[in-house]
Amino acid sequence: MSNHMFFGALTFSTIVGVSCCVPSYAQQKMSLQSLFELADQQNQRIKISETALKAAEEGVTSAKSALLPSVEFSVQGSYTGNAFLMSRGFSTCGTTEYIVPGLGVQQVQNGKQPTPHWGNSFTAQATQVIYSGGAIRSGVEIAKLGHQLAELDVEKNRQEVRFLLTGYYLDLYKLQNQLQVIARNMELTEKVIEQMKARREQGTVLKNDLTRYELQLQSLQLTKTQLEDAQKIIRHQMNTAVHLPEGENFEVETKSLEEDSKALKAYTSEQLWQQTAAENNIGIRQALLATKVSEQKVRNLRAASLPSVAVVAENNLAGPYTSDLIPKNANVNVWFVGIGVKYNLSSIWKNKHTIRKARYENTQARESVELVREDIRNSVQANYTNLLTSSVEVSTQEKQVELADQNYAVVKNRYDNALALLTDMLDASNMKLAADMALVNARINMLYNYFKLKYITNTL
Repeated sequence: MSNHMFFGALTFSTIVGVSCCVPSYAQQKMSLQSLFELADQQNQRIKISETALKAAEEGVTSAKSALLPSVEFSVQGSYTGNAFLMSRGFSTCGTTEYIVPGLGVQQVQNGKQPTPHWGNSFTAQATQVIYSGGAIRSGVEIAKLGHQLAELDVEKNRQEVRFLLTGYYLDLYKLQNQLQVIARNMELTEKVIEQMKARREQGTVLKNDLTRYELQLQSLQLTKTQLEDAQKIIRHQMNTAVHLPEGENFEVETKSLEEDSKALKAYTSEQLWQQTAAENNIGIRQALLATKVSEQKVRNLRAASLPSVAVVAENNLAGPYTSDLIPKNANVNVWFVGIGVKYNLSSIWKNKHTIRKARYENTQARESVELVREDIRNSVQANYTNLLTSSVEVSTQEKQVELADQNYAVVKNRYDNALALLTDMLDASNMKLAADMALVNARINMLYNYFKLKYITNTL
């Protein structure tokens, strides 16, 4: 049998073997996938990131609005004070000459002039940018990339919450199986105690021997209490993460884990895990998007060193007319259409270092992508190796359980026939308990390593 076939077969037998140990005292069953779906709906961390995603969506819409024309409208009411006509020497005495079309030169007395006091102004202006050096388009692209980063942040939080719940779920699974192991050992210990009590009445067993086994039973009872208390802690943490009502318990549902074991057999090599990580890891995708954002920032800064061109249209209705020498109590309507060009000449020497800094940051972002890829490759290799190691550990522990069971049966038979000491029985019983617990831990550890690989590849 090849290593891959052995690995797949061992994994399936591991899942089935663990599932046989699930106790029946829980109130309801919940699969790991159902727990994930519940967390997607109710986990507070995911809700916060989804709200940030909605804000990013509005940011894209806001950035696109810069492509639309800008329209301004203003209304103003005013009180105009008296106009004073003065000579060039700032004197209000004498007269001033001014030319009136059609009438020639006229004389006007200096001093206070008749002035309409109540004024009004109505202005409407429309501006459409037709060239900005790419600043607007770059701003839109940055907003879109920000939206994609927000989407990845939601996905990343989902993966982290799912991995957290997976750890809780497997801990709960392990505790349930350990409780089953303790229950079986307590049952064996109680049977031995009953047999010893019967033999004590016959005078073949000492009181001290019986006391030793009663102490072992009390030790098992304490371990059971500790495991049950640990269960309460894990359940409370899980209920908090998915916002279940306090005290609502559920039993681990093994069918989903069996399905995961089938999926595990599809990944028979480290290369497949590496490929999956390269395609799906959120850290790599975020680093790639960060590179694109830095590129757009460079373009945006370069656009600031280019002129901007806009079409402008304005209409103004205002009164009284105070721009003439003698104010006139009348409304004047003026409109115009034109092209405006704005160019900040100082940007030629001010933006140079800012653009250079942005280019260095872009280079840093590109190099960071490769660093993230290296870290992910190392993580996949290490955890895949741990997965293979844990599979060997399971196989070894299964053999140890088999040997411990055989040893316990032989020693018990010898003890029943007065061919072994009580200490031999206690040693065999402790060896069996240790082997059973070690097997439970090894099986759960193997499942944990598998789910950790899925977390690293972001396929939970």
